[in-house]
Amino acid sequence: MKTILLIGATGFVGTAVVSELSRRLASADLRMPTRRRERCKHLSVIPNVRLLDADVHDPATLAQAMHGCDAVISMVGILQGDEPQAGEPYGRAFARAHAELPAKIAAAARAQGVRRVVHVSSLGAAVDAPSCYLRSKAAGEAALQAADLDLTIVKPSVIFGRGDSFLTLFAGMAALVPFFPLAGAEVRFQPVWVNDVANVVADCLERSESVGQVYELGGPTVYTLGELVRYATRVAGHPRPVIGLPDVLAQWQARAMELLPKPPMTRDNLRSMQIPSVCAEGVTLPFGRVATPLEAVAPSYLA
Repeated sequence: MKTILLIGATGFVGTAVVSELSRRLASADLRMPTRRRERCKHLSVIPNVRLLDADVHDPATLAQAMHGCDAVISMVGILQGDEPQAGEPYGRAFARAHAELPAKIAAAARAQGVRRVVHVSSLGAAVDAPSCYLRSKAAGEAALQAADLDLTIVKPSVIFGRGDSFLTLFAGMAALVPFFPLAGAEVRFQPVWVNDVANVVADCLERSESVGQVYELGGPTVYTLGELVRYATRVAGHPRPVIGLPDVLAQWQARAMELLPKPPMTRDNLRSMQIPSVCAEGVTLPFGRVATPLEAVAPSYLA
């Protein structure tokens, strides 16, 4: 792999993937299309990273960025979007990021003769999933699978690590509130470290047996959301009790939070939590990798 196009590389997961690929493939040309260079300052110092001023949602620009590449890594994802209007399956934001963009990536890859694609989706993505987030993720997977590419899909549970928007959120809120009235307190998650996800993505590029495979990614332990919130607040030095909310109150809480500029919870997030974000029994990481425990990493950034 001499030239790799990384789409969505400026985000939380993308940053870890770029760092890992740069370490392993020091001579590779790592192309990163972006519309906002100011978001990439932390990556622009890496010698083999090349920033491209490009809007990947424009098919012609995407195809140009992909020209001459050996592989594409697709990592675009948003956790929150607008509620769907009549006739919309997911809402515009989810449709654009999770369904339409992978379809454009598939079309550009075929047009440019790029066969190798690694796509980061989400655990629980399915066409009949309860949330727009998970259904749109499934639509993106389907678009790539239909394109006859050398495709690998990785589907992580909730991802933790320095800079995450999960444990860090609760740890920060703990300094402001005396307790947590929490929707979905009993929902189960299998948190996976962002560096473990990045290693698996890099492994997939190096291992031919990963072509055509779908890998679920999770950490070594399953927790309820309530357990994770209590842990994060305790490690942050502000231990807080958790009060689980019944469904009706949870809906009202999420609806109220949607009025905030950056809501910590939305109604669609609640719908996603109707199903556990847990791997199949015994599954954590592929290729013989041992998943890193939450407790070995989280204190280093939550405290």
